[in-house]
Amino acid sequence: MAVVLRLMRAGAKKRPFYRVVAADSRRQRDGRFLEIVGHYDPLRTPYELVIEKDHVEKWLSRGAVPSEQVASLLRNAGVTLGRPSPPKKKPAEAAATATKAAAKPRKRAAPRKVSARKTEKKAARKSGKKAAPKTKAKK
Repeated sequence: MAVVLRLMRAGAKKRPFYRVVAADSRRQRDGRFLEIVGHYDPLRTPYELVIEKDHVEKWLSRGAVPSEQVASLLRNAGVTLGRPSPPKKKPAEAAATATKAAAKPRKRAAPRKVSARKTEKKAARKSGKKAAPKTKAKK
């Protein structure tokens, strides 16, 4: 199940209020959800954003992907998104590994199996004439 952190709309007509929820990505925007992790009120000045950081970090560690708007709100709230990138290789090491990979083409462990029909067609092409089409037996 792919879990996303998304905004779920609530409130009256022309008066939006959003809940930040963890939900299955296949569910509707305002459909069933797994957990409410906060809320966002864009009509307040300044806007009101309440996030339960420990719950959000729990879902992010489990592999949940935030929507674009939720990711923006989480960055403003100070929640770190994603994992830190791995340490970069030094330029000399990167060049050495690139030349090794380019020098040796990969070989198959075992040759491919070719059907009898394909070998017949290949032989016919080499000899310069079309392979005779097989006739179906009539009942």
